[in-house]
Amino acid sequence: MPESGARPGPRLPGPRLRGPGGRPLRVAHLTTVDMSLHLLLATELRVDLEAGFETYGISAPGPYVGRLEAIGVRHEALPALTRAWHPRADAAAARELLAVLRRLRPDVLHTHNPKTGVLGRIIGRAARVPVVVNTCHGLWAQAHDPLTRRALVLGAEAVAGRFSHAELYQNADDRRALARAVPARRSRVVGNGIDLSRFAADPGDRARTRARVRAALGVGDGELLVAGVGRQVAEKGIREYAEAARALAGKARFAWVGPADPDKPDALSGAAGIEFLGSRDDMPDLYTALDVFVLPSHREGFSRSAMEAAAGGLPMVLSDIRGCREIGTHGEHLLLTPPGDARALTAALDRLLTDPGLRAGLGAAARRRAGRHFDQRAVARVSLETYAAVARAKGLPWKAG
Repeated sequence: MPESGARPGPRLPGPRLRGPGGRPLRVAHLTTVDMSLHLLLATELRVDLEAGFETYGISAPGPYVGRLEAIGVRHEALPALTRAWHPRADAAAARELLAVLRRLRPDVLHTHNPKTGVLGRIIGRAARVPVVVNTCHGLWAQAHDPLTRRALVLGAEAVAGRFSHAELYQNADDRRALARAVPARRSRVVGNGIDLSRFAADPGDRARTRARVRAALGVGDGELLVAGVGRQVAEKGIREYAEAARALAGKARFAWVGPADPDKPDALSGAAGIEFLGSRDDMPDLYTALDVFVLPSHREGFSRSAMEAAAGGLPMVLSDIRGCREIGTHGEHLLLTPPGDARALTAALDRLLTDPGLRAGLGAAARRRAGRHFDQRAVARVSLETYAAVARAKGLPWKAG
């Protein structure tokens, strides 16, 4: 499987494959929570459905199940599954997953997220799923993390990687980090993407939407609005962002969009200087209301919110980390600052707030790059191609149909 990034192409569902006797293939995607299935994988799930697959989402139960089922995805709940590692609960979740896989008998199990990626690959092979594929959405360890954390994360991924038939990576850094454990012949860098059609409104519609959303937020015509998007946790750099917002008070309004995450040890309930807007279902509209996008995150696999901001033509300040560097080049498409450096973040935001020409130039360049590189349907087609390649290598009786 040669390394390559996904590129936009014809909007085709990919290879249409059938199982023995011409029956539809059963493809199951495993994540920790249903929010990941809906927010991260919705386009991939739709492509699977378009390809004629019986498509399943497996996760802990939650509020997004109805939205998944509305598009035709069959959800299987693992009540014992939690996001954090808890040996007793994890053992129960493993038993639930094994029972579900034995009952569904999927042709493909595609695992996502760090925890379910580890559990799912091992349990998938134990359940004799014919094709087990994992997507690494970002290793939960950075070069600046303690050695013990890096060793634990890389060790777990190295062990789990031996149980999959193919490994897909959203960024090349993670593939290199695991190169000794995962042979190049069964790994591939696929990048990441979003549904670009959601950001394709014509300029007139965008202007009207911008005015409507800013009015609802109480933002004046002459005010600049800066916002970041993500879970309300310290790992997203919200504390540094709040420090920058306080230093730049009066030059703009500063907001944060995204759900609370009380189960995480670094959960935040607020920060002086920032308006927390909570979760929203109108993100394409909200991006039109912004003047600057910021994501000072400490860790990203391949930032979805930054891809969306780029597709919306926003000037951006991102952390200089893997998962953000892939969004674009410093000074050409965006500005990068060291993670955890509130002073550098303040300077970069100040630079954008005081230079309208720089904002316009970076935003336009980011939009062009997004159109060329961030089509999630292209990423989803690589998954389908990977399933087919594994099936051919194993001599499985799948047929085009």
